[in-house]
Amino acid sequence: MTRSALVSLFLAVLLLAACAASLVAGPAGLLIGSGTALDPQAADLILFELRVPRTLLAIAAGGVLGLGGAVLQGLLRNPLADPGLLGISGAGALGGVGALYFGLAGMAPLAMPVAGLGGAALAMLVLMGLAGRRPPPATLILAGLAVSALVGALTWLALSLAPSPFAVAEALTWIMGTLDAATRQDVWLVAPFALVSVVLLLPLGRGLDALALGDDTAETLGMRPALVRLLAIVGVAVGTGAVGAVVGALAFVGLVVPHALRPLVGARPGALLLPSMIGGAVLVLVADIVLRVGFDGTRLQLGVLTSLLGAPVFLWLVMRARINGGSA
Repeated sequence: MTRSALVSLFLAVLLLAACAASLVAGPAGLLIGSGTALDPQAADLILFELRVPRTLLAIAAGGVLGLGGAVLQGLLRNPLADPGLLGISGAGALGGVGALYFGLAGMAPLAMPVAGLGGAALAMLVLMGLAGRRPPPATLILAGLAVSALVGALTWLALSLAPSPFAVAEALTWIMGTLDAATRQDVWLVAPFALVSVVLLLPLGRGLDALALGDDTAETLGMRPALVRLLAIVGVAVGTGAVGAVVGALAFVGLVVPHALRPLVGARPGALLLPSMIGGAVLVLVADIVLRVGFDGTRLQLGVLTSLLGAPVFLWLVMRARINGGSA
């Protein structure tokens, strides 16, 4: 069994344990937690209406972001690449803010996530239009930065012109990333896009390994570099766009997870894909459990916690790249 398979198996066991903890632990208690005895009806309500959707959404979000980060780092040959680099997840959050700004969120429960998905799809089209059919890594990064900057400016413009402070507060919560309001509808909305993302990205391992040797070498190995890039961009955009539309921005997940696993599975891009997907799910789910159990009663959001965890890692990578003369 390869190192990648062993690490994936270990992470899968951790994920199962985290799922169990997510279902039984929380401020209201259930099997463990507050110690308060709950009647069966209340327990069923908490379990199936609150904790199961929240757990499933955390797994989907973390898995998509972890997998997307590993794919982008292999595709762009840049260890600092992250799904947020393309601006797709930010565009999803912008769509949700737009639904709040125009009052659509109060008219239909699904208005925010649907608007977010629309924003993510539009950003993906803009990105592909800017990058062209066969974008080199530098061009794709620059196009992603342009989309990200535009999305950020539009988001803060909407917040500045928000009709009420209540809309601003709700929009900020959305932008920071949260699973507090996770519902079964959210799970059903994200699940198809997450599945498409996984189906597109997981089989790209051999293609990414070949691209690491250069386009000419990849072509001699029977790969089509343009197709690999297209599938990677679409797969990352679909998954992260859906997550950004429903959950908000969960920063640094796609950056931290591949780097944490690279010493265990090796530097080959293809070997990182499955472990990063499972590891991302573990990270987001554990972070959400910590918020629910350790920070009950506070307004700390999930995206803030992932940023607090990821920012030091990002700074360490930058400093290591500087010490190594530009090679992270």
